[in-house]
Amino acid sequence: MKQYSKQVKRALLRVDFNVPVDNGAITDFTRIKSAIPTIKHLLNLDYNIIIMSHFGRPKGWDNTFSLRLMVDPLSKMLGIDVMFYSQHILNNETGKLPLERVVLLENIRFYKEETSDDYAFSKHLSQYGDIYVNDAFGVSHREHASVHGIKQFFKENKYKGILIDQELKELNKIKQHPAHPLTLVIGGSKVSSKIKVLEYFLGIADNIIIGGGMAFPFIKLLNGKIGKSLCNDAELLVALSFMKKAENTKTKIILPIDCVISAEIKSQAKTLIVDIKEIPDNYMGLDIGPKSIELFTLVISKSKSILWNGPMGVFEINEFSEGTNSIARAITDELNQEIYSLAGGGDTLAAISKIGINNKFSYLSTGGGAMLDFFQDYSLPGITKLKSLVDLPN
Repeated sequence: MKQYSKQVKRALLRVDFNVPVDNGAITDFTRIKSAIPTIKHLLNLDYNIIIMSHFGRPKGWDNTFSLRLMVDPLSKMLGIDVMFYSQHILNNETGKLPLERVVLLENIRFYKEETSDDYAFSKHLSQYGDIYVNDAFGVSHREHASVHGIKQFFKENKYKGILIDQELKELNKIKQHPAHPLTLVIGGSKVSSKIKVLEYFLGIADNIIIGGGMAFPFIKLLNGKIGKSLCNDAELLVALSFMKKAENTKTKIILPIDCVISAEIKSQAKTLIVDIKEIPDNYMGLDIGPKSIELFTLVISKSKSILWNGPMGVFEINEFSEGTNSIARAITDELNQEIYSLAGGGDTLAAISKIGINNKFSYLSTGGGAMLDFFQDYSLPGITKLKSLVDLPN
């Protein structure tokens, strides 16, 4: 097998192929498609490309999380055969990989050194490329070896890819000069996981809609009976602190007024719709109800900018998906064509993809945590000190 020589230009490219999979089949190809422009750009500049990505959260070497699954769709999208390199790269002589136009390495998180941002591992990775390109926005908030530690070994030849440039351009439309009214729609399970972005938008957003499991600590603070719905003492304290800060701002905090409840989280479970403050002891709230959908839809229809992160319920189960689906449709309603709509986060994108309206949003961010950190004014360690790929000479 041929090996690289010094004459071959090599680009070491970090992408995000952490795609949703069900029963061994990819259910949404968005993240793979998002990497194609950068790969084609590098191919046009006559680079051979070594691709790194993570997939899931494996504990060591686990074929369940093998990137081999990505080879066929990636090859079809590029129109060339992608070689999959399944061998353990730490067992190889540094810098020696097969001479192919595009090589996909096995899951970078099979190596514990990746998430520990190990110096020696970062250095080893760096020697597979003459230039380094990060196009994995979704993990650029992480101090991991393939997006952070590796940069120190490329003095000048380090770039951010086309996707990251596009992400920053679109996110800045909300961060720098959003059209008002600006509405933040936040869902998911825990207030504590998103409290920083909620606080950031106080005084900036005109409205903050809170749904999903995140709503229940707020409802309990209002003396509501929430049954077995998600809530603990720590979440209550976080919610209380937030509400006190919100009192001194112009931002309206909008909570659900009814919800879909059940005693079980399963398909075909028996459900009821009740006032969100009157959930029986043995039940839990698993989706927003029709009155909440109507309220949230009204607020959305009067907005000019929307930032959405997090579902309104357990959308993976049909019985608890209507709230999330309705919010997605409300944001993309044809009557709301003037709205700039930006959504991000794995669950949010999965919900949007499930009902097939991806192309109706102004922009879908490939990042969840990275997107939220960007809006919290945090520096993204995977992006700092990178030049734009358009500056890469021919």
